[in-house]
Amino acid sequence: ISQEQVMMSHSPLRMFKRYHEKCVLVSGQGPLLDIAQDLGFCQPITIETLREKHPLLDVVDHDRRPNIVVSNYFSFETVVLFGEPVRWETNLQLIIDVLLTSGYPGNPYHQENYPHIPVLACNMDLMWVAEAQSPRFGHGTFMVCLENIYKKITGKDLKYEALMGKPSRVTYQYAEHLIRAQAAGRRWRQPIQTLYAVGGSAALSQGEELDHSWEDEFALAAAAHCRSVLVCTGVYNPHPGVSLDLRESITETVFHGHRDFRFDPGLVEPDHIVPDVDAAVDLVFQLENFAP
Repeated sequence: ISQEQVMMSHSPLRMFKRYHEKCVLVSGQGPLLDIAQDLGFCQPITIETLREKHPLLDVVDHDRRPNIVVSNYFSFETVVLFGEPVRWETNLQLIIDVLLTSGYPGNPYHQENYPHIPVLACNMDLMWVAEAQSPRFGHGTFMVCLENIYKKITGKDLKYEALMGKPSRVTYQYAEHLIRAQAAGRRWRQPIQTLYAVGGSAALSQGEELDHSWEDEFALAAAAHCRSVLVCTGVYNPHPGVSLDLRESITETVFHGHRDFRFDPGLVEPDHIVPDVDAAVDLVFQLENFAP
């Protein structure tokens, strides 16, 4: 498998070229600068760097309060949320500072500048399955905290320029874009008719009400069908004796999708339910009459 065949939740950021030259604040963990620069961002700044340059902004942890006051000038034009951070209180505080100062942290808040500077967010899963017996907080939970803090302070909704990662529309469009590129590289003459989305959550496809100006970056969708395949190794795991038909209980289920997604029972119900990814691959081979 080549790198060109792998797509991450943040991969569609490559198409948001109008933000690549801007100074962006990046939130998450891991090699964020390397990831951001690989995606095309020329001036990414991490929360850790912002905290080092503006130590007075992060004072929740008394043991980390600065003894020496240092202040450097930053001017952010965009915030990119890659994933859940390690120190939530630090990231929440500094992101709010950037949003409420129009990108000039350290300045007094001025809430009259609304909407705030652009926010791009990836990976919206509320929870995810790890080794524990129950699901763990995901980046979607961090986003819920950020959205509610912003609204509590300002009385207004935090706005997103785009949401990436399943089940957002831009993610599926970018996936199809990559698949078409792979097909063209192999000189396949027959167009791809059906796409299969395999995932571990019952909410496999939602429609979000956001600005879709990014759609100009993509060619028109070519696939005639998109089929969802739900695996039982993720958050969704039916109990023995419970029907796999979700129709009876789907309207009574708490909606765990992002705030900006519409809840549509017709979109939440998967086309197929299988035990795991291996079974999902076998199912696709069967449906497509393909013999590997």
